[in-house]
Amino acid sequence: MRVLLVGAGGVGGAITRIAARRPFFEAMVVADYDPDRAEAAVAALDGDARFTAEQVDAGDEAAVARLLRWHRCDVLLNATDPRFVMPLFRAARAAGATYLDMAMSLSRPHAERPYEECGVKLGDEQFTQAADWEKEGLLALVGMGVEPGLSDVFARYAADELFDEIEEIGIRDGANLTVDGYDFAPSFSIWTTIEECLNPPVVYETGKGWFTTEPFSEPEVFDFPEGIGPVECVNVEHEEVLLVPRWVDARRVTFKYGLGREFVETLKTLHLLGLDRTDPVAVPGPDGPVKVSPRDVVAACLPDPATLGERMHGKTCAGTWVRGVKDGEPREVYLYHVVDNQWSMAEYGSQAVVWQTAINPVVALELLATGAWSGAGVLGPEAFPARPFLDLLTDYGSPWGMREQ
Repeated sequence: MRVLLVGAGGVGGAITRIAARRPFFEAMVVADYDPDRAEAAVAALDGDARFTAEQVDAGDEAAVARLLRWHRCDVLLNATDPRFVMPLFRAARAAGATYLDMAMSLSRPHAERPYEECGVKLGDEQFTQAADWEKEGLLALVGMGVEPGLSDVFARYAADELFDEIEEIGIRDGANLTVDGYDFAPSFSIWTTIEECLNPPVVYETGKGWFTTEPFSEPEVFDFPEGIGPVECVNVEHEEVLLVPRWVDARRVTFKYGLGREFVETLKTLHLLGLDRTDPVAVPGPDGPVKVSPRDVVAACLPDPATLGERMHGKTCAGTWVRGVKDGEPREVYLYHVVDNQWSMAEYGSQAVVWQTAINPVVALELLATGAWSGAGVLGPEAFPARPFLDLLTDYGSPWGMREQ
């Protein structure tokens, strides 16, 4: 397997460190718009000749396709933010390569009823091309990070091995992470966080299909394992709600994120001030007006999440809560994966949130390389058998857990 990794930021850098310990691939080309960042990611790998650095604009489909062909890469792994999903998705297909991402094509709220009906849903642009990918015998594995990704694998595992009927699947994400020296320092891309938290959350129900609610709706306190404890979680737009019902039979699917009151109020303030907008606005400059995106300004004012590891303390938990029936009896479980920041920093030099995101696409790549996973079309993680993934995740030294509720 020869891989083109596009994006050498926090998650991309963690991917290279995790992959460097595995023998399943022949080469990995690390490409970024900033050539210094790509070079730094490769230089950190102690001379592993399988890794090389390149410069590429993720929005330039033709350039990405040329790079795939030049290096004879058969897989494109997208580690950029969601704005670049579609150009990279199309570039992979043009070059005849397998495509894998950790987030899906962006949504657009319904013009008249944004908090009741879906407009363009997450992943819609990709799924409209599913038949073409399948006809050409190509695979696009979408939403293969931790959430979405591992959370979807948990949903598949629950359906196959733990339940006869599923009433509800709820992704629940929480942490007790703190960052020394900062009053507000998100542990993941603020650009992506704003996108998923301020868009109308999507809920799925049998008979009703997909519908939306207001941001931060249906608050609940969820007790997270391994010492994290109770965290208030709220509805957030996320890919699992759009993926799970396509392959898993469940009467209701939700995603709730443990953000905390202060974080929620900060996001609401950004929205109130229009600082969550992506359309450029004119800002006075020494040589005349300069057009900048308010959201990009917010991102530039905050610390890079990849650099916060030394200041971070605590654990992060991603998991899937499932309620249903097994052998005629009610059952409720929480399948989860916890990463301690102190461990991930000591072992890989990556902070917990980006490391937890990064390990899952590497596991998926290895399953594709060995043939344990295979397919054609635009497929989510739930389209594949769960047990090989969970076994390999444990083999990577990062076991998962299950708690009977």
